[in-house]
Parts: sequence; structure tokens; C-alpha cells
Amino acid sequence: MDKATILIADDHPLFRDALKQAIEGFEFPCTIHMAGSLEEAQEVLGKSQDMDLVLLDLAMPGASGFSGLAQLRSKYPAIPAVVVSASEDPTTVRRCLDLGASGFIPKSSSGEAIRTGVLAVLKGNIWVPEGVDLDVEDDPETADMFRRIKSLTPQQARVLGMLSEGLLNKQIAYELNVSEATVKAHVSAVLLKLGVDSRTQAVIIMNKIGAGLDIAPNGDRSPV
Repeated sequence: MDKATILIADDHPLFRDALKQAIEGFEFPCTIHMAGSLEEAQEVLGKSQDMDLVLLDLAMPGASGFSGLAQLRSKYPAIPAVVVSASEDPTTVRRCLDLGASGFIPKSSSGEAIRTGVLAVLKGNIWVPEGVDLDVEDDPETADMFRRIKSLTPQQARVLGMLSEGLLNKQIAYELNVSEATVKAHVSAVLLKLGVDSRTQAVIIMNKIGAGLDIAPNGDRSPV
């Protein structure tokens, strides 16, 4: 590889710097962009046409659980995304892959491990840490929900994301530069694939994706 353009999306400046330092250890030049929120990440991606990879923290402003990953994969399906997370349990890793992530790097990884994972994905491979059991048992209902979300086309996933933001058909049509009739068709297809009867039920499913964080013993959400 001659060069790469990479976006680091994480709300912790120290960890952004640590990732940047690790990536700068490559033998080829890297152009690195930074974002501290999901909104900033989408602004960068909207302006850059040559992004090779996104390193995405699951828990940062504008994202909750897996919702940020789902949104980025729906809006920018051609750009590989690697999740960088403090949660290392196999279920979280598998759910990220189910939603289209090309890799998973624990935040506890060494600089060498980070470079290994990033380079593998840049070469078109899927990368997860050694020893992660992706065949771990999962709640059948949750697993089915993720399969249904994954079955959506990029445009359908974008529509679902906008529905979860409370946008009306007219507003979605404007954002996607399509007719309201097209939006209605997308909504109908989304409801059919998710196996629900209403927009409200579809939004509830999207919110469950967003709430997919481990719950700590004290009832607080543990960082992902």
C-alpha cells in the first residue's frame, strides 16, 4: 500500500492521539482526520471522497450502543469501519461484525496490535483479536433483530435511521433528494424486512440497537 487516508472518531483526545501515534508507525504515509462526535465524523466523511478507513468508538456524543456504527454503515457502505472499543466481550464483537464492521480492536491493544488490525482491514480483510470466540451463544431475539437490520439495503438503513430521528417522509425525501413516493416505498420495505407493522415499532427496534450496551452492576451503562 502506497498511502492511506483514515478517520479516527473518538471523543477522548488522549486516545485519539494514541491511535494516531500507532498509525503513524506505518512505513507508508497516512493522512489522518479526527472527529470527537458522530456528527463531526459524518461531516468529515461528507467532505472527503478518498477515505480508506474509519476507526470508530461506539460510545461518543451522537452515538449510543451500536447506533453510530449502523448509521455510518448505512450512509457510507463503501468505506470500511473498524470498531475500537473498551468492551471486549465476544457478543459485542460479533454484533459489530453483523452490522458491517470490517474489524474490532480493543482499546487495551498495544500499538503493534492496532497497526496489525488496521493494516489487515486496509488490505481488504476482516480482523478481530486472536482468541475471540465468534460462535458464542446469543439471545435468539436479539440475534434475529440484528439479522433483520443487516438485511436492509444502504438506502433502507438510512431511511430507518432518519425515522429514528423523528423525520417525516417529506424531510427524508429532501435529505435523500428523492420523491415522497420513493420514501414511502422504502418505509414499507423496511417495515416488511423488520417484521413490524408501524414506523413506531421500527423506531423501537432501532432504539434497541442503540441501547446495546453492557449494564454494569450498579445499573449504569458500561462504556463500549
